[in-house]
Amino acid sequence: MNPVRDNRYAILLRGVNVGGITVKMAELRDVLADLGLRDVRTLLASGNAVVTTDWDPAGLKERTEQALRKAFGYEAWVIVLPVYRIAELAGAVPYAGDDPAVHAYVTFSTDPAVLDELFEMGAAAGAEQVRIGPEALAWTVQKGSTLESPLSKAAAKPRYKSATTTRNLRTLHKIAAAE
Repeated sequence: MNPVRDNRYAILLRGVNVGGITVKMAELRDVLADLGLRDVRTLLASGNAVVTTDWDPAGLKERTEQALRKAFGYEAWVIVLPVYRIAELAGAVPYAGDDPAVHAYVTFSTDPAVLDELFEMGAAAGAEQVRIGPEALAWTVQKGSTLESPLSKAAAKPRYKSATTTRNLRTLHKIAAAE
């Protein structure tokens, strides 16, 4: 594998710029750069960053969460995945990212058992969903109904906050292109 490719990571922040937690992307870039991360790029205003580092994903997750907690004063949780893995998962989503009537989402988790639980809840509610990897679950919802969808409601429960985050498929394509 290409060493540069292997050292590019996506950092997906959970719950920023919603519910009163505001993190400006310029400030996020500064916090990540101050950690010693290289080539820091933020994407959109929903808490997505792509960085280069030699740290392992677990160390990157731990250090990033600590830095975010200190800098922004909230209970920060992140998902860290290699950018190439984001691209693979986005490519595995069987739904269109540009359907004018439907949103396609991917919920990520650091705990495969959590995704198993969410999948079971979604299945019981009749959700359109598919498991695309041990760390990801793809699902769809009619536009305008995201917050009322079974998977959105389930993932919002406090017990899942530390282990999950959800992104629109279009956002994942933008992250993958940042590689």
